[in-house]
Amino acid sequence: MPKRVLQGVVVSDKMEKTITVQVERRVMHPLYKKVIRRSKKYAAHDEQNAYKTGDMVSIRECTPISKRKRWEVVSDGS
Repeated sequence: MPKRVLQGVVVSDKMEKTITVQVERRVMHPLYKKVIRRSKKYAAHDEQNAYKTGDMVSIRECTPISKRKRWEVVSDGS
């Protein structure tokens, strides 16, 4: 089964070897049929501490690294 890959913006890089990535998706409201934005934050593993706040990155599912980290940075989001 392929691993999920998501794109998002780095919102925090204060931790060691970890970044927080905010991923935004667009969903249709069930009643009003308006497209609304939903976002979720993921803790991702960044081995070299290469990414800073504001960078666009791609993250991929991986085996659990810690209690909250189940994602790893693949590359720049471009």
